[in-house]
Amino acid sequence: MEKLRPCIAEFIGTFALIFVGIGAIKTAGGQDTLAIALAHGLTIAAFVSATMHISGGHLNPAVTFGVVCSGHMTWAAAIRYWIAQLLGGTAAALICLSLFGHDVVVTGTPQLAINLTPAQGILVEAILTFFLVFVVHGTGVDERGRRVAGLAIGATITLDILFGGPLTGAAMNPARVFGPALAAGFWKAHYVYWLGPMLGGALGGFVYRILMERTPAPAPVDPR
Repeated sequence: MEKLRPCIAEFIGTFALIFVGIGAIKTAGGQDTLAIALAHGLTIAAFVSATMHISGGHLNPAVTFGVVCSGHMTWAAAIRYWIAQLLGGTAAALICLSLFGHDVVVTGTPQLAINLTPAQGILVEAILTFFLVFVVHGTGVDERGRRVAGLAIGATITLDILFGGPLTGAAMNPARVFGPALAAGFWKAHYVYWLGPMLGGALGGFVYRILMERTPAPAPVDPR
């Protein structure tokens, strides 16, 4: 149960992000970037705050990968988190499919802008995810900064979507794309949303670990 509890927290938080995200995109007609950004940012702020003391409030395979790369988490724990996050995103997307239909879930799946190449999409997603993982480390992983983690991480999600939403959908999160893609059978340029976030997440973890942490990282932990 000690190893299951963090996974349940990650499942619930990721479920909330995808469920609210698809619903917000439907309500906004896919056009109101500010509303979509706030919906995602507020959801992250709430659920990171609720799960930080249980699982670290990752809710994102790229964040988990960044935490592994910075030496703060074991691979075994990361694999459990990834399974929970992908299951949470898929469950949310399937429920949205039953509520809203196929077209809404496709619209709620992050996609590249018409004039953006996959390579450009990977670059955008990598940079946005780097910002996110850097802030996660500065406010949620590093003990010196653990004061406003939920608010800071949610704000980062919001500003990233304000910039990147019209370009790539600003997923920054493979689970945010995998769940809707699986539910809708929509896999266009899907690899962009794994390569970009995972590269950005790894870089964010390495940069914070090497340049920002004052003391050697503790031994990787297996959250309980």
